[in-house]
Amino acid sequence: MLSHPTLEQLHQLGLAGMAEAFAEIEASSQVGRLTHPEWLGLLIDREVTHRRDKRLAARLRYAKLRHQAVAEDVDYQAPRGLDRTLFQKLCGGAFIAAHDNLFLTGPTRVGKSWLASAIGHSACRDNRSVLYQRVSKLFADLATARGDGRYARIMRTISGAQLLILDDWSLELLDDAGRHDLLEILEDRYGRKSTVVTSQIPVERWHEVIGNPTYDDAILDRLVHNAHRIELSGDSMRRTRLKPALRD
Repeated sequence: MLSHPTLEQLHQLGLAGMAEAFAEIEASSQVGRLTHPEWLGLLIDREVTHRRDKRLAARLRYAKLRHQAVAEDVDYQAPRGLDRTLFQKLCGGAFIAAHDNLFLTGPTRVGKSWLASAIGHSACRDNRSVLYQRVSKLFADLATARGDGRYARIMRTISGAQLLILDDWSLELLDDAGRHDLLEILEDRYGRKSTVVTSQIPVERWHEVIGNPTYDDAILDRLVHNAHRIELSGDSMRRTRLKPALRD
């Protein structure tokens, strides 16, 4: 009986997917009907799937996406101006390969963060590195990091992500340190990596949040020049989902 020694060797080699498949096939009533090539094919298929799933789980842990959102669950029926063809193309990752940016703007609770998370999940599935950051928390963390020696490391992490999601750029005016940090981040990423920004504020008013003419052009040029835009409208998605229940 070679089952146990073989399983041990597969685990020793780090082939957990193969080991799992081997045990299942060995216990199956179909085991005697499989040819050697079929055996091997099933083992390899399981190992490939196991490694892909493990890699995706690691990507998602690193990304820390705000929502567990996937592109297949996007609601295109809600009246918020979301174009199915455009969004599916964005989830395909062509804009990331081109190092373009993406803006998701619109009123509160129309699903901007959820859609950004869905794009991030798709990028993780494509084996791209993704990092989610809430804008207000990011700048607060960077301010703290200046004093405890973590600043350079955090900036390298942000710079290295193939897709950076800056969520909820609000009406709060940036201070001098925030403007400097944002410009440094965008300068490092411009033409090399992609950035998604979600905001309630129309792009045309972003200069008001930056709050300094010296920085306005430099920051917006690195954001807007190569950006795709999705401008959402309509009621809160939460309110929309509640309406049918309230009518029952």
